[in-house]
Amino acid sequence: MVDRGASALALPDDWPAHPDPILALNRMGSFDWDLDSGLFHMDAQAHEIFDVRPDEYDGYPESLAVRVPRAEGHRLDTIVSQALKDGSENYGAYFRVRRRDGSMRWTHTQGYIRRDGTGKPHRIIGIVRDATEELSESAARREQAAQDEARRQQTNVVQITTAALAHARTVQDVIEVLEDTHGLTHLGATSLVMGLVEAGRIRLVATGPEDSYVPGTRVTRLDAKYPMNEVVRNLAPHFIESPEEFAASYPLLWPNITDLNITSAAYLPLIVQARPIGAIGLLYNDRRGFSAEERNVLVALGSSIAQSLQRAMFYEQEKDLAQGLQQAMLPRSIPSVPGADIAVRYRSASLGRDIGGDWYDVIPLPGGRVGAVIGDVQGHDTHAAAVMGQLRIVLRAYAAEGHTPATVMARASVFLDELDTDRFATCLYAEADLSTGVVQLVRAGHIDPLIRQTDGTCRRLAVEGGLPLGLSAEFGRLEYPVDTVELDPGQTLLLYTDGLVEQPGIDLDEGMHTLKGLIRSGPEDVRDLAAALIDVAEERGGDDDVALLLLRRQGLTTQQAGGRLQQHVAPGDPEALTEARHMIRAAVRAWGAGERADEVELVADELITNALMHTEGSAIVTLRVLAGSDRRLRAEVEDSSSALPRRREAGESGVSGRGLLLVDRLTDVWGVEARGGGKCVWCEFIVPARV
Repeated sequence: MVDRGASALALPDDWPAHPDPILALNRMGSFDWDLDSGLFHMDAQAHEIFDVRPDEYDGYPESLAVRVPRAEGHRLDTIVSQALKDGSENYGAYFRVRRRDGSMRWTHTQGYIRRDGTGKPHRIIGIVRDATEELSESAARREQAAQDEARRQQTNVVQITTAALAHARTVQDVIEVLEDTHGLTHLGATSLVMGLVEAGRIRLVATGPEDSYVPGTRVTRLDAKYPMNEVVRNLAPHFIESPEEFAASYPLLWPNITDLNITSAAYLPLIVQARPIGAIGLLYNDRRGFSAEERNVLVALGSSIAQSLQRAMFYEQEKDLAQGLQQAMLPRSIPSVPGADIAVRYRSASLGRDIGGDWYDVIPLPGGRVGAVIGDVQGHDTHAAAVMGQLRIVLRAYAAEGHTPATVMARASVFLDELDTDRFATCLYAEADLSTGVVQLVRAGHIDPLIRQTDGTCRRLAVEGGLPLGLSAEFGRLEYPVDTVELDPGQTLLLYTDGLVEQPGIDLDEGMHTLKGLIRSGPEDVRDLAAALIDVAEERGGDDDVALLLLRRQGLTTQQAGGRLQQHVAPGDPEALTEARHMIRAAVRAWGAGERADEVELVADELITNALMHTEGSAIVTLRVLAGSDRRLRAEVEDSSSALPRRREAGESGVSGRGLLLVDRLTDVWGVEARGGGKCVWCEFIVPARV
């Protein structure tokens, strides 16, 4: 109980050499406390009030702890410390004393603070008196209410800190809450330190204020003689109640923190599921000792911090796992496509393990064509990412087989419908002939693409489209319309997922208008533009992934004259097969295949032989030179069978079964594409440029 009405005492400067007799008549004891030496002189009446004989008292206030309960002493110390710090001239307080017979008596004290010329306190003189009879039952109830209020405020420390930590997603968020000056105020501490257990050591992750870091404690062994290490080893809190106790218990640490004026400290283990994950230390310079209630509050605080840390660690682990899975499902690299500049970007949502199924892909196709894919599987979880990975693979396979864009989309929809999942996906597939600029577009419930003109202006392509993948197969609506546009040299096709334009509270048209403005003002280079767009998405945040693919058609290049030869080879016609072989041999040497001439002849012969052996019709052999950024010799063998070639194990003779293996090993690139009711197996060789 604090006496707010305390007034200054009219005591002479040479007191107690000349004690005031009026005090003795009123059964008031007096004291003189020298703050510099720590000596606390009491007169005979004060000895009687504290029930301490002169031979039991050594002149220091700590000796009165045998009569003043710890909680009462702590409360009285707090009142005096506050008066010393805030410049008060006096203070007053009621507290209880436990007498020799065990009875409790109320005592009142009033002190007058003497300060030097600089305002520093150096002496307190005052009185103590028995106030048991003075305090009525209502006053005792008020005291109890005050104590209840103090306990409530202590409990609020946990509640306020827990509320702040509730918004912390990462370990760094937790650290920032605890290091924040406002947070320290709520904790009631002057400074703090926190460490996490890692690989048998404790790594310091937080100190506050910044200048409280002790050199050599950044990483310490668990068996080191430090308080944090000790509470981790013992799984129990450690309360240090005085500077003397701190210095005696931790002689290595204490000399480094004396400038902090620490008077007490509480070190708490951070325990989750009976396992220590770290420890936190709260250091004080305005209190000595901890009451039972304060200890309970601090233990509860440590538990709250430990739970927040574990939640943050799980969040970071799950986020790393989810992002790793997402990246594993996306292409490792984007192939270089002659005639086009291509840039891709991906930004994961800010939701820990709740990743999405957004993806992109670039598929080189024969004849100077390229396929570009953008898509989004329904949902934000690892299952969506797994479905996305499978869809990306089948779309790439269907496109590489030579199917038309509409067929690629229809087959992918059937695949998703037959997959063991209830997810659907939106997708947009663009197949561009870079030599002519013709782009075929097929849309399955996805957002429309954009084209950036050479002058920077941007327009939206209204692609008719069909149902999302999976749904179109389920409802039997697999006919996907194909839209055709022409991409001029220097123009850029932009494919993206809805996370780039959709924002809470903003409709799609407004988001599209904003995106067009960003594209108009963005850099010309597709890689710089993609980076700028994804940076905007990153700054905006949001709960959806963003995938982005930009394809810019390069300017026309002059094709070097090379040639084109074609030969029809009928089944059962040895002369035609011989003529085809002669044609190939002559062409590759005439066109300057160099050291690769033998490889071209061998692979072309294998393709012709396979076509004649495994189909019922004839074969058409085409040989031509492609010139651009690099010079290529292309061989095509067309037949009337739609059956795809497949690898077989070599026979016992070691002669058959090696055809596709040779093709794969000797060519730079090869593939199969549909031709009407049949197919074309093609391969390309990079050959030296003509001098």
